[in-house]
Amino acid sequence: MSINFKGYIHMKKLLLTLSIGLLLTQSVFAEEEIEEKSRFESLSKLTKVIGTVEKYYVDDIILEEIVNKALKGLMQELDAHSTFLDAKSSNEMSIQTKGEFGGLGITVGMRDGALTVISPIDDTPAFKAGVKSSDIILKIDEKSTLNMTLDEAVSFMRGKPKTDILLTVVRKGENKPVKIRITRDIIKIQSVFSKTFENEDLLYLRVSSFDRKVVEGLEKAIKNNPNVKGLVLDLRNNPGGLLSQAIGVVDLFVDKGVIVSQKGRDEDDEEKFEANSSNTISKLPMVVLVNGGSASASEIVSGALQDHKRAIVIGEKTFGKGSVQAILPITRDRKESIKLTIAKYYLPSGRTIQAVGVTPDVIAFSGKATQDENSEFKIKEADLKKHLEGELEKVDTKVKKEKENKEDKKIITNEDILNDNQLNTSIGILKSLIIINK
Repeated sequence: MSINFKGYIHMKKLLLTLSIGLLLTQSVFAEEEIEEKSRFESLSKLTKVIGTVEKYYVDDIILEEIVNKALKGLMQELDAHSTFLDAKSSNEMSIQTKGEFGGLGITVGMRDGALTVISPIDDTPAFKAGVKSSDIILKIDEKSTLNMTLDEAVSFMRGKPKTDILLTVVRKGENKPVKIRITRDIIKIQSVFSKTFENEDLLYLRVSSFDRKVVEGLEKAIKNNPNVKGLVLDLRNNPGGLLSQAIGVVDLFVDKGVIVSQKGRDEDDEEKFEANSSNTISKLPMVVLVNGGSASASEIVSGALQDHKRAIVIGEKTFGKGSVQAILPITRDRKESIKLTIAKYYLPSGRTIQAVGVTPDVIAFSGKATQDENSEFKIKEADLKKHLEGELEKVDTKVKKEKENKEDKKIITNEDILNDNQLNTSIGILKSLIIINK
């Protein structure tokens, strides 16, 4: 009897391969079955808890309210920015980027579980009342903010115009909580304005929030001042806003390369936003001012300009809000939704903003600029001159005075600069950049 050894060995290998394949298939099916069973058990647990609360909770509570509370708790536990939006909250979210809404004029967020002021918005009731970036809101009227959701806090702070609210805040450097009374009003945001400097060929560009008008406003301001030699972009206390506007702002000054990218759960699923040379309108030397109230879109702009070596960033470390939220409807009528963190922002160098922020190239703290005795005398002399000019103006017509006052608001004086250490520092550095680039 003859045996074909080659055929026998080949058959043995084939049977071994089939056996291994069968075992792997069975293993995969087993894992899928276990995973599906685990999902079913988890959902059953949730359903049982909801049913138990509905049946035994001390107060009468309807099923819809129980589910809404469960959704709020779930989203709150994910991260500080994810949240459940009921019909009222969804409507409020849709008006926040239109540049006009009712309230106090502050942007708040959760930091380490505490309701924290990201920044007050320029010329709003909160700004005028003295609310500061990084203030921790302890109480809203008589309601404690401990265990309060972000949406609940925003809802309590909003109200009818001309009504008062009392905020109790914890502030760094203060020995006891500070009470701030604010009168609510309709919030109209001037997101962009520009000024020139007294005796300087420089342009000051202030962006207070990134609404739909920012890129257009900056482009207009720059084109209306063709003779300036340098730019100061002030993003201090700017809580952010629309990503498209942040990208557009960087594109005004950078002609190529990545501006920002975002990555979700799958790292391969990366979306990049790049500069286009056709949108670039200025190559002038520039500096960017930031502080702890600069967040989100402000951090994208300052960080991207820093990475591209396009601007020197001056001030204090930014807030550190670099995550992407999407509004996802969860009902057929789309009146209720969830705001869910789906990705994180990454700057051109690959670094993240989330919980880290942007560290300035030059650290400069807020407050008055330091002066020597000679400069103090000069300021007093300038004040005296202004006082005498003011007395002379009293004999002029009311129309002329109003016109002059309006023009004065468009100019940053030497006194204004010396009252703002960060701005004073930025001008000195910008002048150096102009000299280097000659």
